[in-house]
Amino acid sequence: MLRDKLVLMTQNQHKLTELRPLFERFDVSFETTSVEKLEIRANDVETVAHAAALTAYDVLKRPVVLDDTGLFVDALNGFPGTYSAYILKTIGTTGILRLMNNIDKRTAKFVTAVGYADGDAVRTFVGVMPGNIVQAPAGEEGFGYDPVFVPQGETRTYAQLSLSEKVNISHRTKAFRKFLEWYTKSL
Repeated sequence: MLRDKLVLMTQNQHKLTELRPLFERFDVSFETTSVEKLEIRANDVETVAHAAALTAYDVLKRPVVLDDTGLFVDALNGFPGTYSAYILKTIGTTGILRLMNNIDKRTAKFVTAVGYADGDAVRTFVGVMPGNIVQAPAGEEGFGYDPVFVPQGETRTYAQLSLSEKVNISHRTKAFRKFLEWYTKSL
């Protein structure tokens, strides 16, 4: 397995901006692809990432790494969970805030599962960031649910943090760091 053959499955420029410095710190290069990631229906992101990595390897015949992320809101019984991207497209962050009108318990967590497949094995790595959903969006940085999520240990939303502040603590960074630590030791 060669490092320069690794394919990072995403077309999301925000994710790439967050991940490039982390991959550089581990001296791991990657390519991207226009091939879309398969998203099965499942209740946990690890199952989705595992299936997507297997399928991506079958299509590309090259080592692949990808992630699946969900926002799990406790008061909404874990909704939107693995359907976070679809819910963001359909009702947006304002829809989530409307669903939470008059709800005092605002705890939530972001969970990212990184899936890796190389033809010999499929591995997953999980990163979690607990936090809270705010009453109203705040901040201009980031993407997705960042304006409505305050990570644990912070008073600001992800969207109010600088890119480097967010990347240092995020669920995605935690999961990809676990992957990169394993990946660089396994070569």
